[in-house]
Parts: sequence; C-alpha cells; structure tokens
Amino acid sequence: MEPGQIIIEPIVTEKTNLMRERRKYVFKVDDRANKIQIIQALRELFDVHPVKCNIVNVKRKPKRVRYRIGYTSGWKKAIITLPAGEVIQAFEGA
Repeated sequence: MEPGQIIIEPIVTEKTNLMRERRKYVFKVDDRANKIQIIQALRELFDVHPVKCNIVNVKRKPKRVRYRIGYTSGWKKAIITLPAGEVIQAFEGA
C-alpha cells in the first residue's frame, strides 16, 4: 500500500489537541495496516521519526434511523508518539 492510502486523515478534537502537547498525534488509518506500515508511512509523508505507535480498533456503534436499527462503521485509530524535538507541521499550521 502507498503511504497516502495508509494514513487516511488526522483526527482533530479537543482531546487530541491536548495530546499534541505531549507529542502524541492521532490519525485514522486503513484497517489492514499494521504498526510498521504506519510508522513507515509517517516517515515518508511528514519526515518525522516516530518513537511509538499505538493502535485502537474503534468498534461500530448502534444508531437508530427512524424505526430501524443501523450501525456506524468501525475504523482503526493510530496514536503516534514523536521524540522531543519533532512536530508535524501540518498540525501546527492549522
């Protein structure tokens, strides 16, 4: 897979903004990607050297649409820890 296919989008919420102060960045990633592929994709896309990569499988949740029960889709989240001197410029400029 290409690096652009592995990293789908960054997750920007109040909680993830607080995590950025501790050098942790959160991304939505492809369901088939593993930790090694995610770290390599970040090296190529953002020119950083991640220290650690934690992965969370976000489960689907039930949602009701009128009288029917449906589900949101599940997805995979990656929490990336960077060393002390590095930042991802795409987050800092936004």
